[in-house]
Amino acid sequence: MDVIEQAKAWLALDPEEEHRNTITGLLQNDDQARLRELFNGRLAFGTAGLRAPLGPGPNRMNRMVVHQTTAGLLRWMAQSGFERPRIVIGYDARHGSFDFANEAAAVIGEAGGEAIISDDVVPTPALAFAILTHEADAGIMITASHNPPADNGYKLYLGDGIQIIPPADGEIAAAIDQIATGAEPSVFGQPSSPQAVPARRWEGAHREMALGLLPGPERSARVVYTAMHGVGGAPFLTAALEAGFDRPMVVDQQFDPDPDFSTVSFPNPEEPGALDLALALAESEGADAVIAHDPDADRLAIAVPSASGWSQLSGDQVGWLLADHLLRSRSGSGDAILAKSLVSSQRLEAIAQSAANVQCVTTLTGFKWVARPIVDSPAADYVMGYEEALGYCVGGKVRDKDGIGAALVAMQMLSALKDAGQTVWDSLAEMDQKYGAYRSSSFSHRLGDGEPTTDQILSSLLASPPEFGPAVREVQDLRIDGDLPPTDGVLIRYEDRTRLIVRPSGTEPKVKFYLEAAGDPENAEKALEDLTDVLQTGLRAQAG
Repeated sequence: MDVIEQAKAWLALDPEEEHRNTITGLLQNDDQARLRELFNGRLAFGTAGLRAPLGPGPNRMNRMVVHQTTAGLLRWMAQSGFERPRIVIGYDARHGSFDFANEAAAVIGEAGGEAIISDDVVPTPALAFAILTHEADAGIMITASHNPPADNGYKLYLGDGIQIIPPADGEIAAAIDQIATGAEPSVFGQPSSPQAVPARRWEGAHREMALGLLPGPERSARVVYTAMHGVGGAPFLTAALEAGFDRPMVVDQQFDPDPDFSTVSFPNPEEPGALDLALALAESEGADAVIAHDPDADRLAIAVPSASGWSQLSGDQVGWLLADHLLRSRSGSGDAILAKSLVSSQRLEAIAQSAANVQCVTTLTGFKWVARPIVDSPAADYVMGYEEALGYCVGGKVRDKDGIGAALVAMQMLSALKDAGQTVWDSLAEMDQKYGAYRSSSFSHRLGDGEPTTDQILSSLLASPPEFGPAVREVQDLRIDGDLPPTDGVLIRYEDRTRLIVRPSGTEPKVKFYLEAAGDPENAEKALEDLTDVLQTGLRAQAG
């Protein structure tokens, strides 16, 4: 079908009046550019499932897309031998989340499955844990995490509590296409009424599990907390109080769920300005730290006082501190695992090597990979996994990022340092002495018109690695080389232990650069500056 026919076919089935009106207007105005944007192609599963702005058509998040996606999932599950699948569903407070969750539940019920839907908004880690406690065959979380307010998403887990990976993602996508195109007969042709099928409700045990993660009794840290307008506020506050901490001082303007994220331009604690309200409150109250979650509470950010005021710790720094603290507190001498993504700091490998019977496992980017050692090596104690983009999984009970569980452990770590008369900067300086200094940074480059494609950039790096002083020691095309499953990217190592990883974004026309240098602090910092200058000079030249 051409784009006009696709739009008319969608219009005949779309249950949302607002979207029908939008499509009708576009057809009347013959706005083919906008119609192509909405109807050419279809949302595909990426690192975190589906995410897109709300709107009509297969390239946007709406009830039809949720309906077809769930129907495709059920078709794949039926082909895989699940006769009456049990699927847990959670949702956050974004626009459309409640309706999307109920749409998915209705489709599951109509197909003869069992939908176990949360009775209120929930953090993503609570949904991931509920899959295990309910012995479900799959889990669906309706969330766009820290994306802009206009977005929503659909995150999919299987019965092991981990997000989908190949080949399941491709097989499910093919089943969705069969449903959406009508290539196979299906009872799922029409969207459901969100209240068509009653669903059993659930309350997870995530908080009780998180309380069991704390490795020590220290509880002295006084923290300021922001929920970033998301759904983590009440669950985290309750857990912190039950754990015995003083009540965190909350940023009131950001505590209650708000789908418009009214006090921030971008609801991501990594973004400049997102923590301004929390930092101001921490300064006025003399707090020991700021704890921040993203809107679905799977990510954790920490800021602490420093010589220059308040400083936000990098994702790598938090990962080092948590790993060091957990290993110091670890009882038993059995095999243990620390896990990290490829682009996260190599210091975790040094931390693991310094401890008895501890292995550091490096995985592809994304927690569908970082959490996988939990099931691949069940006899080992999964101490912690992390990725530099503020994602942490402590203890392996939740098989995904868990900002709430990690925040409780971080508060106990901060308390232990405070009671010993130390700061996080003292702890990080001790690590520099013990392991050598590791310094990392990253940046993204958005590709403009006329610039080389991502494939051309990767090919150029392979043919001519950037030079900034030390000799190149190793160049890997991660698409065909290395110990990990093939992935788009290039890894370059230099003789001075500097490392560069370049990989394309999976969702946007941009390339990401991850740099790390090791050695003494001064030389490591200079290596990062010099390599960054060389890379950005080259990018400016390519852009013309």
